Amino acid sequence: MLMGKSKKAFFQIVTYVVLLGFAFYSLFPFLWMVSTSFKPAAEIRSVTPSFVVSHPTLEHFVNVLTQSSFLTFFKNSVYVAVAVTLLSLLISVFAGYALSRFTRFRLVKSFGVAMLLSQMIPGVLLLIPLYLIMQRVDLINTYSSLILAYTTFTVPLCTFMLKGFFDSVPLEMEESAELDGCSRVGLIFRILLPVSLPSLVAAAMFAFLNAWNEFMFGFVFINDEAHRTLTPGINLFKGLYQTDWGSLMASSVLSVIPVVLMFLFMQRFLVEGMTAGSVKG
Repeated sequence: MLMGKSKKAFFQIVTYVVLLGFAFYSLFPFLWMVSTSFKPAAEIRSVTPSFVVSHPTLEHFVNVLTQSSFLTFFKNSVYVAVAVTLLSLLISVFAGYALSRFTRFRLVKSFGVAMLLSQMIPGVLLLIPLYLIMQRVDLINTYSSLILAYTTFTVPLCTFMLKGFFDSVPLEMEESAELDGCSRVGLIFRILLPVSLPSLVAAAMFAFLNAWNEFMFGFVFINDEAHRTLTPGINLFKGLYQTDWGSLMASSVLSVIPVVLMFLFMQRFLVEGMTAGSVKG
């Protein structure tokens, strides 16, 4: 009995050590980025790089905030990400409800399968066709091009996240509301949405982060610095012959802060929302 407990404890220790090793391996690039952002230029260019910062400085953060267009890029990303989030939720709520409730229509089922299959297509394959479309309708170098493109890729998954939750809501709730004279739209906004807050938050976070972190479409669709978003904007610190590593790392750290805060404050809603439709009842 004692040997069995010892073996179990040993395997638990080994498991934790392995998991900590994987965690450190995953977090090391981020930790190195944070460390580099506080290093003076001489330490960054040292032929013997060190993780520990010998002479910490805020010089790179000051340069990013005062001598670059970082704040403009940040503002543009907030605008685009919020617009994508709101538009994606508006479409996904109605689409998810339709896929959940109108299952007797064969066309609705086919539409749901088509949306699911669309997630297997890498977005970069549609880069050139979407660019030609945006160019034809004169949307290049506008926020609208990014908002439309990002919404296109976020709506399918947001729809299925909300559909999974709507499937778990008893039909009796809707029938009672209809008997009281509530319309279909009123039922969605007054009955379903209040009880589906975790799923809404999870879908909103997915849409926001997808728009916030996206690089390729923002890099190709926007050539005007006044409309450039954060991720392609950070890339400007990387020159053809020389890279300002201090400013590049500092701007990257600043761009991560909103994402970290979002996860800290909404982690509970995210977990509940992702698992809300896993058990039907």
